[in-house]
Amino acid sequence: MTVHKGQMMDEITRHISRIVERIEAKDLDGLRRLYSADVVSFDVEPPLQHAGIDAKLANWTKAFAFFQDVRYEVRDLTVTADENVAFAHGFGRLHGTLKNGVPVDGMWVRATFCCRRIDGRWLVTHDQVSVPFDITGGTAVTGLEP
Repeated sequence: MTVHKGQMMDEITRHISRIVERIEAKDLDGLRRLYSADVVSFDVEPPLQHAGIDAKLANWTKAFAFFQDVRYEVRDLTVTADENVAFAHGFGRLHGTLKNGVPVDGMWVRATFCCRRIDGRWLVTHDQVSVPFDITGGTAVTGLEP
C-alpha cells in the first residue's frame, strides 16, 4: 500500500475533527474508539498524568457534567506524519452553556495530539493540554487568544 504524506496528514486532521465531534456530542463511547487503551494524557487538571483510557474518559465525564451544551474549537492545527506515527499541535478551547444556563467562553489552551497507526487505525496515544504560565506571578495566563 502506498500512502502519501499529505494523505496521512489529512487522516490525522479528520481524526482530530472526529474527537471534536464526539466531545460536542458528549459521546464517551465514541471518544473511547479514538484513543488507544494505554493513552497517556497530560491535562490541565491534576494529577500530572492521566494514564489509560478510563482515566482519559473520567476527565471528559467531569467536564460534560458541567455543560448543558458543550463546544470544542481547534485552531491553527499543524500536523506532521509518517506511515505509523503522527503528531499535531494547535490551540483548543472548550466552551458552551453550563447546566444553569450561563454561557461560558472558556479559555484557549495549547494542545498536542500524538498518534500511532495501530491495526490499521490512527489512535491518540498521548495528548497534552497546557496553559501559559507567568513565572514571576506564579499564575496561569488564561486570557490569551490565538
